Amino acid sequence: MTCLRPMRYILPRRKESVLNLILVAILIATVLYFYPIGSQRYKMPEQEGVTWPKTFTSKMRHKRPDYSKQRSGPGENGAAVHLSGKEKEKGEADMKKWFMNVVASDKLSMDRSIPDTRHAECRSVHYDDDLPSASVVIIFTDEAWTPLLRTVHSVVNRSPLHLLHEVILLDDFSQREELKGKLDEYIKRFGGIVKLIRKKERHGLIRAKLAGAHEATGEVIVFLDSHCEANEGWLEPLLARIKEKRTAVLCPIIDYISAETMQYSGDANVNAVGGFWWSLHFRWDSIGKAERDRRKSAIEPVRSPTMAGGLLAANREYFLEVGGYDPGMDIWGGENLEISFRVWMCGGSIEFIPCSHVGHIFRAGHPYNMTGPGGNLDVHGTNSKRLAEVWMDDYKRLYYLHRPDLKTKDVGDLSERKALRKKLKCKSFKWYLDNVIPHKFIPDEGVVGYGALRNPNSGLCLDTLQRDEKSTITLGIFACQTGGSSAQVFSLTKSGQLRREITCASVLRSREDGPKGTIRMPSCDDNNDKWSHEKGQMKHQATGFCLDVDGLKSGDDIVARTCVADKASQIWVFVKF
Repeated sequence: MTCLRPMRYILPRRKESVLNLILVAILIATVLYFYPIGSQRYKMPEQEGVTWPKTFTSKMRHKRPDYSKQRSGPGENGAAVHLSGKEKEKGEADMKKWFMNVVASDKLSMDRSIPDTRHAECRSVHYDDDLPSASVVIIFTDEAWTPLLRTVHSVVNRSPLHLLHEVILLDDFSQREELKGKLDEYIKRFGGIVKLIRKKERHGLIRAKLAGAHEATGEVIVFLDSHCEANEGWLEPLLARIKEKRTAVLCPIIDYISAETMQYSGDANVNAVGGFWWSLHFRWDSIGKAERDRRKSAIEPVRSPTMAGGLLAANREYFLEVGGYDPGMDIWGGENLEISFRVWMCGGSIEFIPCSHVGHIFRAGHPYNMTGPGGNLDVHGTNSKRLAEVWMDDYKRLYYLHRPDLKTKDVGDLSERKALRKKLKCKSFKWYLDNVIPHKFIPDEGVVGYGALRNPNSGLCLDTLQRDEKSTITLGIFACQTGGSSAQVFSLTKSGQLRREITCASVLRSREDGPKGTIRMPSCDDNNDKWSHEKGQMKHQATGFCLDVDGLKSGDDIVARTCVADKASQIWVFVKF
């Protein structure tokens, strides 16, 4: 009898038995509803925690505007908002706090009109009716109210509703009061198409995006920043291309919204693609000749070596199959290059879609805390090391040339990402350089000389003096750095270019102090000045001048003077690191 006694706690009496069975049935039904078998629905880690507010209704109260009708008001048709008096002062204060003029933004309608910046051919393109559905995911943390909600309004207003599966607002632990209950209430007007997830601790943009991708249920995942305005016909071209090519990861053309005046402007033509610096920062680059020749139309997709990162679209299943984002990366930075290298090396492509335009407020800084776990103030650096170690093979040496301090830095376990690369049978980074970005200059391959250009007599080295190489700079000299410095790395190519990563040395002659000149660094092209390294002298072929440190000290601009044989101040050697 004692063996049967535990059954009393389950079925002691008939009424309780029936009640228990009903409760179990309800529990099973609830589980199957929210976590259907085979859906592979992502379960948020316990420490993240999310809340889905009960904002779902059967009817959308929001009325989508008719943009074919003339509209009037501040900022309509993308016009600038100009402030005066106290409002101007407040706007200037906003620029320091928010890195955008919130006063100007608040004057705009949530549904403001903007110019259609697409190429004329885009407006006559017909798209299939059976395009895949889209989940638009917008990550935010303590974003200003009107830029955030204008992003949502623009997506709902300018997307075909039969293709817009959902808009997911993912709150990465905002602290501002108006982004709490007020936001829950506001989005009810969209009838449930706009959903809100709240994280209970901050995990940063990268992991928040990954969480959003797992929570989304549309066929295509589209990430937008929280200060954007989707333009006319922005969604269909993305969905159509993904329907054609499942492994294409796409970027809309990013139009410019002034952070100060909210003026909206854009270009119908695609004039640049994504590139990168060996320091693993993103840069805009010219479209390569092979890609220009391949494209037969101005509205064809443009293959890009990298993406800027904030705005992208991908088949959701493919995005997760190819590795999503690296969950070991913290906050923000480096993830855009990591996904770019990975997608290309693992069989996909990064493409810009000319007929899809989205405006973006370009801010000069971040208004929120960018510190990583453990007080890490260099999340871009540590994230980039993870990228370099997993995807760049031996070419990671060029990253460490810029960041030697990170060579021994522990950036967490890389085994899962390396296993992913092996599982996907991804190609080498050399393949990526040869086939995706063949014009990328590799400073230590196929060159006559490489390293620090040192004058032994003075102990001074040719140096950029930390000047911004995004524009034409004048070169200087500085004390040679033990262990090397990226600011002192130069290459002499077989074609005679004395160069850096994207700039080449030329001589600007002076008429005031006799025969000499300063060294300028314009962008490299086929017409750059030629140099030779003969008997230790770095000689400029057109003028016959040689680099000379005579009478100079560390921090001065370098000069070129008439070559004098065996002059100690004109002797230079390449020192490799």
